Amino acid sequence: MEVELAKNKFKETLFSFKQILPILFGVVMLVSFAVILIPKSFYKFVFIGNNFFDPLFGALFGSVLTGNPITSYIIANELLLSGVSLIAVIAFILAWVTVGVIQFPAESLMLGKRFVLVRNIVSFVSAIIIACLTVLTLSLI
Repeated sequence: MEVELAKNKFKETLFSFKQILPILFGVVMLVSFAVILIPKSFYKFVFIGNNFFDPLFGALFGSVLTGNPITSYIIANELLLSGVSLIAVIAFILAWVTVGVIQFPAESLMLGKRFVLVRNIVSFVSAIIIACLTVLTLSLI
């Protein structure tokens, strides 16, 4: 009985993966296009050195240009070398890793739309707050 139940669950899982694979492929393609189409000089133009707008814009761009933590270190270094403020870079990288606007369709299929929406909103706001607190803490040290 348990073996049959396990077989049925395995078949359901395979069916779910089969349905999700085209969406995941699309997500990977969209992320790749977004990273390629937006030049690095654009970031320096957007981040003007304002402590209110820079983390907001950083979190917005990071939310759309979702990526993985390994590449975030490289991007953070390039942004800092381009003159982008630390608060913007921290917000960008935190949102880059934790918020996934482009991944919303794939995540919502697996986890539900409400959960993914709440998770993205909390992660977005947290990225801004953590960026501000990090820069404030560094200025006090």
